[in-house]
This record gives sequence, C-alpha cells and structure tokens, in this order.
Amino acid sequence: MSNTVLLNNVDHHQLRVITSRGADHGDAVMFALTFPAEFRDLQAYYPIVFRKAVDGVGFEMLALFGFQDGENLFLGRSGWDASYVPLAIQRQPFLIGVNGDELTVHVDLDSPRVSATAGEPVFLAHGGTTEFLERMNSTLLAIHQGLQAAPAFIAALLEHELLESFVLDIELDDGSQNRLAGFYAINEERLATLDADALDRLHKAGYLQAIYMAVAALSNFRALIERKNRAHAGQR
Repeated sequence: MSNTVLLNNVDHHQLRVITSRGADHGDAVMFALTFPAEFRDLQAYYPIVFRKAVDGVGFEMLALFGFQDGENLFLGRSGWDASYVPLAIQRQPFLIGVNGDELTVHVDLDSPRVSATAGEPVFLAHGGTTEFLERMNSTLLAIHQGLQAAPAFIAALLEHELLESFVLDIELDDGSQNRLAGFYAINEERLATLDADALDRLHKAGYLQAIYMAVAALSNFRALIERKNRAHAGQR
C-alpha cells in the first residue's frame, strides 16, 4: 500500500528521506523499470530484459537484480553492491505527476524511507528546496523523459522483430534448480541479419547504441548467477 500526496513545503517542511540502501528501506525488489537512455549506465552491472506490459501489447524495460520476487542480489551488509543504482530506485519515495502540461512531485508518505528525524532534509528551514530535492527533481525528470521516449524505441524493436522470449534454467553449485521465465531479450541472430538500411534508420533514430548496450548487458547473467550462488551458500 502507498499514501501518495502532492509534495509541498507547508505540510512536509520537516520531511526527511533515508538514503541508505537495504531491504528495510524497500530495496528488496527483483527489478527496476528503466529506459534506453539509462542503458549505458546499467549495462556494466545488470542484465537488461523486457517484459509484456499490463495491457499485453506494449513492453517494459527492466534492470534485473535477482531471479525471484523480492530478491535483490545487489543488497549486502554494506548497502547496494554496485557503483550505479538505477534511477527508478534512486527516486524513491518520490513520484512524478502530470497535470496537463505541468509536472508535479509527489511523495509516498508510507514509504520506509520517509522520516521526520533521520536522513536528508527535503526543505530548508525557510521553505526553500534543498540540494537533495533538486537532485530528486532532476532524477524524476530524467525518468519521465526516458519513459516518454520508450514506446517509440519498443515500436522500432517490434518492427524489426528484435525481441524474443527466453527461458533461463540455472543450476546452482549445490545442485538446486532455478528458472527465469516470462521475459524477453534482443534477438542477436535477427540483429545480425538486418541490412544496412535498417541499421542506418535505427542509428539515425538514436536506437542502435541502446540495442547493443542491451545485448552486452546479457553477459551480466553470469555475475548474477554467481551472486545467487553466494547468497544461497550463505543461507545454508
């Protein structure tokens, strides 16, 4: 459940946000929503995959942290074990709202990150915005703009039949079996068959680099499986 309200410096003048990373702060999630402009930062750490949207027609892009619901293999005793934390995680507990042409900032008051005594202040004593809130505003805008551009990118992938479903069967070091299903990835064989005209159009649209970043990010499955092995060994 959430309790999302419009942020303002009167009702929320004492609001603080806990920025440390951990399961207790809502970070125990399997994936985060992303978009092509973020792929360059993500591809060094996380597999980038796609899944059908709720409407069953479109697709969403995800940075993957684990293999089952509630599993984030990047969380450890010292926080988040990667130099880059996806923007959809960084922005919590804030959300962006759209009121006509106006973008507004909302906050989930039931988020475990919200506090009156600990963490980063959102507003200055006289009511102005803190540097922290300015950073969050920039983060929310980047997410909004990225998600606005995402449907055209997905349409280009579908036009060239570049998305394929996959199933990943994993055997851990102790012999236990795991399966990841319900996701899609870039079809590398199909990508390799695209002619020069198709590649040129993808490049001019600004999509080709993101496509190759998503392909490169799939190599992170090996490291993710190793994280799973270490976590599983620690539970025994």
